[in-house]
Amino acid sequence: MRNIMAIADKELRSYFSSPIAYIIIGFFLLPFGVFFYLYLTAFVRQSMQQAQFGGAMNINQQVIRYVLQNASVIILFIMPMITMRTYSEEKRSGTIELLLTSPVTDVEIILGKFFGALGLYVAMLAVTLPHMGILFYYGNPEWRPLVAAYLGLLLMGGAFVSLGLLISSTTNNQIVAGIVSFVVFLLLWIVGWFADSAGPTIGPITSWLSITEHFDDFSKGIIDTKHVLYYLSLITFGLFLTAKSVDTERWRG
Repeated sequence: MRNIMAIADKELRSYFSSPIAYIIIGFFLLPFGVFFYLYLTAFVRQSMQQAQFGGAMNINQQVIRYVLQNASVIILFIMPMITMRTYSEEKRSGTIELLLTSPVTDVEIILGKFFGALGLYVAMLAVTLPHMGILFYYGNPEWRPLVAAYLGLLLMGGAFVSLGLLISSTTNNQIVAGIVSFVVFLLLWIVGWFADSAGPTIGPITSWLSITEHFDDFSKGIIDTKHVLYYLSLITFGLFLTAKSVDTERWRG
């Protein structure tokens, strides 16, 4: 565990010791703030109209849900930027040989890099909490659906990180790793769109593979074990194949 945390700390420091982390967080925070402002102002305007007729509105379902759903779209574009350098940079600079010959196991290396990249992702999500704090200060949203939505974002990000690690471990070119990662993430994003036209056999499979279908319930405040298991399975699958890829690299060395 100590080796894993040491590698994770090294990875996290490498992000924040360069402009990478700040650029990534900025790229995420800017559109997130725009979506937050647009949905909140629309909610306030509709609330004032509803108040004239004695109606009530739900800030969780009409602001937080849609803001975080749009945040998941931004994440689709941001995650390849986080994962593309995890192994590719090591290969390009030649430090992968030093890492593979150090007294740490492949599993420790993989988990260390996974938690390092996930740490940056968590920091990225953390910068959105002041926006939610504004809602709690001026309004009265329910905290449980908010926690469920953030849990969904965390699990989705973990799945993207594990798959990004796998792709980065297969090339020494960061740009290639980033582009391929984005394509894979996009395919997981849109595969569910073909569920209705894919037929009764393939349709349910494409729907189950869709990473957005599983996030939808989280955004509504529902924590379903089948969705949790989907993300955990995807994370495990990505890390397992990364281990095989790293083992091949060690064998070649």
